[in-house]
Amino acid sequence: MGFLNQFKPIFWDHQSTKSGPFKSLFDFRSLWRKRVILLVAVALGPLISLAIFDHMVTRYDAEQEIHLRTARLVSNSRRTVSFFLDKRKSALDFVLKHHPFEILIDQEHFKVLLTDLNATIGGFTDLGLITTAGDQFRYSGPYDLMDQNYAGEAWFQEVLEKGIYISNVFRGFRDTPHLVIAIKYQLDGNDYVFRATVDTERFNQLLSEVTPGGNGDVFLINSQGVLQTPTRSHGKVMDTIELPIPEYSEHTRVIEVVDKTGERFIVGYAYLKDTPFILMITEQKSVLMAPWLKTRIVIITFLAIGMFGILLVIYFVATHLVTQIFTADLRRSQTLREVEHTSRLASIGRLSAGVAHEINNPLAIINEKAGLLKDLITYREEYKKDQKLIVHLDSILASVERCGSITKRLLGFARHLDVTIQKINLRAVIEDVLGFLTKEAEYRSITVDLRVDETIPDFETDRGKLQQILLNLINNAFAAMQDGGTLDVRARPADSDMIKISVTDDGSGIPEADLKKIYEPFFSTKTTKGGTGLGLSITYGLIQELGATVEVESEVGVGTQFLITLPLHHTRKE
Repeated sequence: MGFLNQFKPIFWDHQSTKSGPFKSLFDFRSLWRKRVILLVAVALGPLISLAIFDHMVTRYDAEQEIHLRTARLVSNSRRTVSFFLDKRKSALDFVLKHHPFEILIDQEHFKVLLTDLNATIGGFTDLGLITTAGDQFRYSGPYDLMDQNYAGEAWFQEVLEKGIYISNVFRGFRDTPHLVIAIKYQLDGNDYVFRATVDTERFNQLLSEVTPGGNGDVFLINSQGVLQTPTRSHGKVMDTIELPIPEYSEHTRVIEVVDKTGERFIVGYAYLKDTPFILMITEQKSVLMAPWLKTRIVIITFLAIGMFGILLVIYFVATHLVTQIFTADLRRSQTLREVEHTSRLASIGRLSAGVAHEINNPLAIINEKAGLLKDLITYREEYKKDQKLIVHLDSILASVERCGSITKRLLGFARHLDVTIQKINLRAVIEDVLGFLTKEAEYRSITVDLRVDETIPDFETDRGKLQQILLNLINNAFAAMQDGGTLDVRARPADSDMIKISVTDDGSGIPEADLKKIYEPFFSTKTTKGGTGLGLSITYGLIQELGATVEVESEVGVGTQFLITLPLHHTRKE
């Protein structure tokens, strides 16, 4: 959490105090969220949509390419198997048409016939000649099947009905999986069945040479799903396949099936015409799609990295924008407070001027009446000797004079609240400011030491702003000092038509960590004296308006010095 807090926007914990219909404009956390959501939707929405669309299209294309390749492989394999069987049917038909019955039934010639067939086209295990009663009266081959009766065999009945028949793979009398090609023909008015057993090793070799992808398998089944050829992963010959038997189709088809384990297979199949066989090619879809999936993983990885980069940019852009708004709002609030504070000071000044003006009238009457009483006492013999009365009257006149000087200073300070550039005497301005604080200094036994270099000439500046600067600095010095402290106010010439004014106290001092923050609005070290934190902020602004600079040096427990460098020639600024 500490690491994440480093990236938390400065406005995140800010609680808006605004109310009314525009309260939502100052909810910066909500404002930030909306900006982030908007930017994410605009930046990532089309990108994600395009990625999803591309994923769907490329997946569809990859699957279609697999289906087309499988269909092409099934078609080629079907032609190969069909050609193998047709070639042997044609060879048997040729033998029957070009060999007279007398030669065909000769046992020695019958044996030579098998040798000749294998020498020319190959692929035969044995030959047999069977009567319609099912008796095999001629045989050439490695098994002892002479005089065997086939009347009860299913394939024999099929050939009698259809005239030509290619059997399923079955065990028969030899108890070995084999298939036969049988043809019925007529000689000398009698029907016979010419049977040939196909070499299963040669037949199986046809399919073993086909190499499908995706851990693929090529095999034949019959309409009951019984395997007619060996397989790599779907069982042995004469086993029943676990995959569903595909529906009949005159053309090559490719489908997707799921086995009992949940593995998806691409299955291409074709029904072999005039045979009981269904040619099937099975391929694991996960293996076939692996190259495509690998490519997608690489693309998705780059996409994720790009999206992460976009999210970072969105985060920092949205944070920067809302921070700018937040900072502008803070500056606006600060400016409003400064204007409010300045307006309040101006109002207080005008109120003080009004009060001072109203007090001047009764003071003048008191002064006039007290002077008249003193004259009466002085010229009458009976009161002349009463010095006590004269002392009291002198005290009244002195007090009236003191009140007059105070009201005069108030009136002068109020007049200078408006922006006015005029020629001033620096000592007189500083003494006016100190005049407001004389009683507090006497009450707290604070010694005020004022020294103004006599070589400083009168110069032009804004009297009211300079008075407010000095008043704020001296007030802060009084607040930092204990009773009985010392305040030094110095003014001396500096180079390049500049003067330096220093205000030095022996108060508590400012910690070094706080020195960089003393001009920030609402920062105050007066934790127990109700400071608003605006005094030095306003003072700093006034100093800049006069074209001056300020420096501060402070040491905790020793004191603080503010040094103002003020130009003798004022440059008007907006």
